[in-house]
Amino acid sequence: MTTRRCVLVGGGVAAASAAAQLRKRGFDGDVVLVGEEVAAPYERPPLSKEFLTGPPELVRPLAPDWYAANGVELRLGVRAVDLDVAGRSVGLSTGERLGYDDLVLATGARPRRLPGFDGEGIHYLRTAADAGRLRAELATARRIAVLGAGFIGCEVAASAIALGTRVTLFEPEPAPLARVLGPAIGAVLMDIHRERDVEIRAGEYVTAGERGRHGFVLTTSRGDRVESDLVVVGVGSVPNVELGQDAGLAVANGGIAVDEYGRTSAPHVYAAGDVAAQHHPRYGTRIRVEHHDTAVRQGANVAANLTGEVTPFEEAHWFWSDQYEHRLQSTGRMGDFGSVVLRGSMAERSFSAFSLVDGRIQGVISLNRPGDVLAVRRMLFTPHEVTAEQLADESLPLKRLMPRTKAAPRAGAR
Repeated sequence: MTTRRCVLVGGGVAAASAAAQLRKRGFDGDVVLVGEEVAAPYERPPLSKEFLTGPPELVRPLAPDWYAANGVELRLGVRAVDLDVAGRSVGLSTGERLGYDDLVLATGARPRRLPGFDGEGIHYLRTAADAGRLRAELATARRIAVLGAGFIGCEVAASAIALGTRVTLFEPEPAPLARVLGPAIGAVLMDIHRERDVEIRAGEYVTAGERGRHGFVLTTSRGDRVESDLVVVGVGSVPNVELGQDAGLAVANGGIAVDEYGRTSAPHVYAAGDVAAQHHPRYGTRIRVEHHDTAVRQGANVAANLTGEVTPFEEAHWFWSDQYEHRLQSTGRMGDFGSVVLRGSMAERSFSAFSLVDGRIQGVISLNRPGDVLAVRRMLFTPHEVTAEQLADESLPLKRLMPRTKAAPRAGAR
């Protein structure tokens, strides 16, 4: 009797979650996890926060000894270099070919690089090794420049301020995270950082950089010259689709295209996490997100489908970001930022902004209101009808708006 083998390509939480769920669900075949990093899978969100300001410890979804104890073979420090979907094998950087019965691509994403910004003193943050180098240099830096006020840029800025370092933060948009949060919430976030003495240069970007005697001299789009001891670049990411794309897998929305069960266009090949552009039955469209929670849940969902269940992934996407003492959270999909319903006070830094369409909540962005996000997650895909007045009325608990029935609409329903 031939033993079934499942190969997981990628060393992040999506692959770790898939491995854990395969064993939990009774899969007794071979499980091999191939990861390019030398470290066993760990969580990336702390790298821009606690890892920089506290003990440099990795937060792991599974203890390093769990893999051997559960018969999961780790191939760490090894890169998958090619994929043969007809022959069901993966070529490795070691020169080996690893056969599979089922393959899960969880190759994640990499930082988008700026031309001319590489080398000593220039930092991109994605891996534990990246965070270790940045942590070491932050210890002696007096001033840093952060290019891009996305999640990574804002979180690194907050961490650097906590370490007593001066920060200049460049953002081409009018406010940090304006495309994700909308201009009004982005402005609140900008005020929070400026109150901590972050110099935010909104609507401005760096056009060139040169090395000076004590660091860097950056030229900006306004013609200014800004000095910095080191530079952190956070201008987005690029999904690692090459392994699948070169093998002929369909690509869409910037990622490897998968259906609601995580299946790619090739038989016995699945994808999960940052690299997957998955059809979401609740929205009737393909979505690719780069959120920790989604990666964990997609990995678990793929494992469920590999072990006999036929379960679509139809959960709401959720993310969070910790900056100083503030926690920003969101779930669902926001629509027109100009017509959100506000609950709470932006001035007091305690509010939720709801996207409401035809009496149904589509999504919410909250600052320091985790209970609001939890309530919305519970009701998002459940039939409900609420008004803008009810959402804005803080005397009315959101849980009171939960429908009594637990029936949910089928895929494709609005």
